[in-house]
Amino acid sequence: MTSKILVRARGYILAGAGIILFWHVLALLVHSPMLPPPQEAFAATLRLLGRDLGSHLQVSAFRVILSTVLSLLIGFPLGLIMGFEAKLDKILAPVVYLIYPVPKIVFLPLILFFLGLGDISKVFLITFIVFFQILVTTRDAVKKVPFEMIDSLRSLGGNRFQIYRHVLIPASLPDVLTALRVSMGTAIAVLFFAESFATSQGLGYFIMDAWSRSAQDEMFAGIIVMGALGTVLFIVLDMLESVVCRWQKIRRQ
Repeated sequence: MTSKILVRARGYILAGAGIILFWHVLALLVHSPMLPPPQEAFAATLRLLGRDLGSHLQVSAFRVILSTVLSLLIGFPLGLIMGFEAKLDKILAPVVYLIYPVPKIVFLPLILFFLGLGDISKVFLITFIVFFQILVTTRDAVKKVPFEMIDSLRSLGGNRFQIYRHVLIPASLPDVLTALRVSMGTAIAVLFFAESFATSQGLGYFIMDAWSRSAQDEMFAGIIVMGALGTVLFIVLDMLESVVCRWQKIRRQ
């Protein structure tokens, strides 16, 4: 177990070193104030983290984590029910498939108008987007469960609750967590967009404010921290999957 963690950590370190090396070479070739070398950006990051950059990070982390949790708490149970309850699925599926393809970001002006410029509007927008991805993934994962597995549990006296607990939830969890990891990149992108105007808090605001002041080292400090936030959340979800879906590792071994 420890060796696997070390191998994975070494992979992350080598990948990070490769990105920094590429950045350094590109900065030398471009030789423009718009692209400061990595040492300047990292120095600015360390300098600003203890000041306003740290507070902006806390705001953004709160928004994206709360949105992800809400999306999971709402989308996962509803997806389970839609996937298993055929009558309810016939009612809700057309509504979901009409709304799902629409880019939710276009509703941002309306969301800001009705919910204001604070945390609620940002959290609602991210939740709105990630919710549908979890809902559709969960529903489709449940529908892929072989009926023989459900029928076997019923023949042993299993009730509806036990079918959900012992068959549908374990069968759909890997797909849901994969969708959640993919959605994390979308959530961070939407967070940046939502924070880049009509607000004075968050990493998106910090980056755009630094850009407007031509403070390129501070702008890249914000980019580094926002990238680190997304990477940490991605790794946490990956670790969560290894804990709650342990049977997958056993099956691979």
